[in-house]
Amino acid sequence: MIKYIGSKRTLVPLIRDVIASLPDVHSVADLFSGTSRVGHGLKAHGMRVVANDHNAYAATLARCYVQADLDDVARPAAQLLSELGKLPGRAGYFTETFCERSRFFQPRNGERVDAIRDAIAAKHLDPELEAVVLVALMEAADRVDSTTGVQMAYLKQWAPRAHNALELRMPDVLPRAAAGKGAALCSEAIDAAVAEVDVAYLDPPYNSHKYVGNYHIWETLVRWDRPEVYGIACKRIDCRARTSVFNSRPRAADGLRALLDAVRARYVVVSFNNEGFFTRESLVEILGLHGAVTVIEQDAKRYVGAQIGIYNPAGKKVGRVGHLRNVEYLFVVARHRQRATV
Repeated sequence: MIKYIGSKRTLVPLIRDVIASLPDVHSVADLFSGTSRVGHGLKAHGMRVVANDHNAYAATLARCYVQADLDDVARPAAQLLSELGKLPGRAGYFTETFCERSRFFQPRNGERVDAIRDAIAAKHLDPELEAVVLVALMEAADRVDSTTGVQMAYLKQWAPRAHNALELRMPDVLPRAAAGKGAALCSEAIDAAVAEVDVAYLDPPYNSHKYVGNYHIWETLVRWDRPEVYGIACKRIDCRARTSVFNSRPRAADGLRALLDAVRARYVVVSFNNEGFFTRESLVEILGLHGAVTVIEQDAKRYVGAQIGIYNPAGKKVGRVGHLRNVEYLFVVARHRQRATV
């Protein structure tokens, strides 16, 4: 899967085990799904997953990793990826914007992205099959980018991986879960919160950085809308206008309260860490209004960009990271007077 700030890659086993330990749980709504690592892990465990994210690239990842089932897409996806992988490069918007005006990718890889993405658009594929091949292209580009893990800047010198040739690979699509077919939504979290599931899993943004700004290239790759861009990083112009209450320190608490009021699941599991807008104590206070709260702590590495270092918008290293580890929390809320048994 793609490199991603806030990824729960190392925490998926813990999240899965905690949710699986709750009584009579067979379905989960992941309301801020991001890369869909958590949803993918829960689907692999047999649960029916509804994955939601308001960014188009994340909804596409969810359609691939949560909604699509291997038996339905394996053969046509393999044929398509073989066909698309043989296309010669042809420079277009992607090459001009992200290889020439900026330096996120080597031009020869940008040209292949242009050719492959145009071919996908021309085929008018079934949404699930299209999601699988789009994710294959997104992940192929991610393996040859020249960033610190986010797309707010590119490196001043090419990353070694940027010299590799772009290669399409079949994403790790799973068979249908025992509990039933999953679904992918592209909505605001509060609109998706009414899903009929046993558990609502919440992993909201922790700070003021917008995910669409951090991963604007993937948003453009999925939408393929050739937007107007600005700045050294060639961000989509709509990055300035697209906002979330969870990116605002003054508004985040009210946003969380409203979201919790909308949730209909019997259990709520919230993932957060000690670097976000909320303290452990303030979250326990907010969540405690909805039921009994159990808190689980785990020491973890910080996101990949922190491991690499601090860079300015021109890709030059300018600072030193203060710490490389943080504390990840899981807050388990047993609603309606049910007590969590984790």
